[in-house]
Amino acid sequence: MENRLCIRGNAVAPILLMFPLGLLAVAVVLDVSHLLGGPRIIGTLAYCTVVLGLVGGMTTAFAVRIGELTTGGRAATRRFLLDAAVLVVFAVVLLLRMRTPERTVGPGLLLVELVGLSMAVVAGVAGAAPPSVRRADGAATVRLAQLLDDHEWKR
Repeated sequence: MENRLCIRGNAVAPILLMFPLGLLAVAVVLDVSHLLGGPRIIGTLAYCTVVLGLVGGMTTAFAVRIGELTTGGRAATRRFLLDAAVLVVFAVVLLLRMRTPERTVGPGLLLVELVGLSMAVVAGVAGAAPPSVRRADGAATVRLAQLLDDHEWKR
């Protein structure tokens, strides 16, 4: 990631990104287990996890955006828009969950959560590609093997 937001020479964005992504993934797993017959408290716990994922996601999005504004470029704006779209999807999920007393989801809302989680994964992978591995025409898609084989971007 081309980002100047660093602490002692280490990029902060990848670390900040994993916390809300993990929380939102845990919320989806808890909702799946609730729909498969788990107790209602699991659905309520998933609701709380979505709330924490949104708070962490907003903090991460703004921190990454501030760091990327210093480097400029259109890829930074696209990445921020992807992150914002993921947060909007999960905010809608959160608002729809508030209609039920136990804050649980049905199958349709779980599908929306899965779409939001897949968008978050795409945004994370698109932002993790180092500039030296990206294609020359500016596309942010790279092969995973290129990411793993290129050791120069780690420093």
